[in-house]
Amino acid sequence: MRRHELTDAQWERIAPLMPQGRRQPSRLGDRNFVNAVIWIAKTGAPWRDLPERFGPWKTVFNRFSKWAAAKRWDAIFKELALNEDETGSLIDGSVVRAHQDSCGGEGGTKKTR
Repeated sequence: MRRHELTDAQWERIAPLMPQGRRQPSRLGDRNFVNAVIWIAKTGAPWRDLPERFGPWKTVFNRFSKWAAAKRWDAIFKELALNEDETGSLIDGSVVRAHQDSCGGEGGTKKTR
């Protein structure tokens, strides 16, 4: 398993939610497609930067858009959500640096005489 991809246990939980009876099955498979979407979501990269192992970025994007319109992602997110007894958290690692002149002076607006 690679970084930013579903574990086997996660895939087993959502595999029954995959669409059945398509006219033309996905060449690389549903799991690869879901992994591509996870890769985009976790890295924040543009669709055009999707690694080639996931297939053509435009094909993945179009399929993602169709699934979003059909609300298919809602069921997947609900299935993979943490249980009530599990713990989840978000941490923002951004850093905001202040300019060197921003410390040590009196605050407020300057009065002109």
